[in-house]
Amino acid sequence: MFKRFAPFAIFPLAMTAGWATAKELNPDVSVTLDGYYKQNETALSHREQGFGLGHTELSLSSPIDDLFSGRLTAVFEEHDGESEVLIEEAYLQTNGLPYALNVRAGRFLSQVGYLNGRHMHEDDFVERPAAYRAMLGSHYYDTGARLNVLLPTPFFWQVGAEAFAGDQLTEGEEDIGVYTVNTRLGGDISLSQSWQLGLSWLRNRHAKSAETGDGSHDHDHEEGHDHSHGAAYTGENLYIADLVWKWSPNGNNREQQLTLSGEYLYADELNQFAASDDTNEGWYVSGVYQFAPQWSAGVRYGEVDLQEAHGDHFHNQTLEETDVMLSWSRSHFSTVRLQYTHQEATGFSNADNTVMVQYVMSLGAHGAHGY
Repeated sequence: MFKRFAPFAIFPLAMTAGWATAKELNPDVSVTLDGYYKQNETALSHREQGFGLGHTELSLSSPIDDLFSGRLTAVFEEHDGESEVLIEEAYLQTNGLPYALNVRAGRFLSQVGYLNGRHMHEDDFVERPAAYRAMLGSHYYDTGARLNVLLPTPFFWQVGAEAFAGDQLTEGEEDIGVYTVNTRLGGDISLSQSWQLGLSWLRNRHAKSAETGDGSHDHDHEEGHDHSHGAAYTGENLYIADLVWKWSPNGNNREQQLTLSGEYLYADELNQFAASDDTNEGWYVSGVYQFAPQWSAGVRYGEVDLQEAHGDHFHNQTLEETDVMLSWSRSHFSTVRLQYTHQEATGFSNADNTVMVQYVMSLGAHGAHGY
């Protein structure tokens, strides 16, 4: 069951010239529409009150030849009544290298953590957990290069390393501002159960230089907003541990599936004014049960304990967040979601409870989701 969802694929070593030419002329094109209504403002949210356009994507992908494939993803969003267009992905990737090696170069989603390497429309909840929104800007993508290797073990074991410019996380002077090292292990427990464990380390060389002259962050997160998706709470080192377990009867996830997942994020070395015990940390656990082919229900709880820079000192901020959701998917291409979010906070003026309604609709080619 696990291999069916494995997030690593090895392309064929050879393609006929005619087939490659046809694919070059006809790339896969997909559009993902994300719209929502939100009752109230909430802390650390990237979605505003009222009707809004969420993470809407236009994506093109295709093999280039027998050695390379490519992808371009543009994201359309709204903020303060203005439309924004962002290039989230623009990369080439190798196909069929020996020893299960895989190289990616350009702009792409970092594979640190469990959720970050996934597109936002794949999520089971309207927004990423609070820890992700605070410490990764919901999703960290950047320009750089990645090397992955799939080890020849009887279970799934992938090891990867990335080097990024780092400007999408925080700004600095280094050409290579961010390094990451990560590994994923997983396998089948039985015909009906599978698991995956991930460990990641992100080194942010820009973190201590991303302060203004008075020691405060350049990012505006006084009210929990950072719509540029740069992380509002950073440190030189970010450590992430994630664990996922899935169950579906006899491996048939079309009928039923239970997914339990959780992540822990910890950042230290915040800036030159930070004491040794000043850290940012957060975690979440979630359970999502697809109890019928078209229906899913889920609950997620998470906490963050953050340090907000004020001159040469920090103010402590904490947030506890509980999400309950119910979703209906007419097909693999359409989802309508109802979610209730409850927040309790210290240091955030806009923490509140809210109800959200979201639709996620996919047009065109739509590949299988990762594990």
